[in-house]
Amino acid sequence: MNSRAGRTRTWLVLLVGAVCLAFTLSLSAQVQTKTTTTSDTPEVQTQVESGEVVTVSGNDLVVKMADGSIRHFANVPESARATVDGKQLGIHDLKPGMKLQRTITTTTTPKTITTVQSVTGTVWFVSPPNSVILTLVDGKNQQFKIPKNQKFNVDGQMVDAWGLKKGMKVSATKVVEVPETVVAEQRRVTGSSPPPPPPPPPDVPVLVVEEVVVPVEVAQAAPAELPKTASSLPLIGVLGFLSLASSLGLRTARKSR
Repeated sequence: MNSRAGRTRTWLVLLVGAVCLAFTLSLSAQVQTKTTTTSDTPEVQTQVESGEVVTVSGNDLVVKMADGSIRHFANVPESARATVDGKQLGIHDLKPGMKLQRTITTTTTPKTITTVQSVTGTVWFVSPPNSVILTLVDGKNQQFKIPKNQKFNVDGQMVDAWGLKKGMKVSATKVVEVPETVVAEQRRVTGSSPPPPPPPPPDVPVLVVEEVVVPVEVAQAAPAELPKTASSLPLIGVLGFLSLASSLGLRTARKSR
C-alpha cells in the first residue's frame, strides 16, 4: 500500500510539472520578446598620479606624492602589480626610494537597452484603459496590462484601449527603452628604481699636499750710530783753560791778603 501511494504521489508531481512546463512554453510562444542593446560614443578620462615609496610594511604602502602630500594605501592586494624597470613587482617587492606612477583610465559608455514585446490574439474581455484579456492562438485566455498610450493594430488601423471590442483580432507591440551607463576603470602602475650609490674610490694611495707654515725670522735693525762730527781735543782745551783760570784766581787771592 505504501509503495503504491508513493508511486501515485510521484506521478502526480510529474503531471503537475508537465502541465506547468506546457503552460510556460505556450505563453512564451504567444508573447514574443526581443531585446537589443545599442551603445553611444564612449567618454575616456585619464588621470596620472606619481610619487616615491616611503615605507612598505606588510600590505600597507606609504607614498610621498609629487605635491608633497603623504598617502597611505592600506591592504594592497597580493595580485596588484607594478611594472618597475620592465619587471612585474608585487607589494612585497617595493623598496623605499622607488618612483611609482599610476595611470587611471576611466571609460564611460552610455547604452540603451530596448525590449520589444509583441502579442497577437482575439479580444475576449476589455477593461479600458487598464487591461485586456486576449484569446491566444492556442485557445487559452491571458490577461495583459495596457500601458499608457498603448495602440493596437486592428485590421490595419491603430486604435487605443477604448476602441477595442470583444471578438476583434488585434496585435500589439510594447517597446521599453532603458538607458544604462557602463563605467569601466583600468589602472596601470609603472615605476623605476632609485639610482645606485656611487662606487667607492679605488684602493690606490693618494698623495695629499699639506701646507706647512714655516716661521720667518725677521732681523731686527741695529740702532743707528751718531756720526763722528767732533774730536776730544776741544774738551781737553776747555779743561786746561779752567785749570789755568783757577790757579790765577788763587794767586790773586793770596796777594790781596
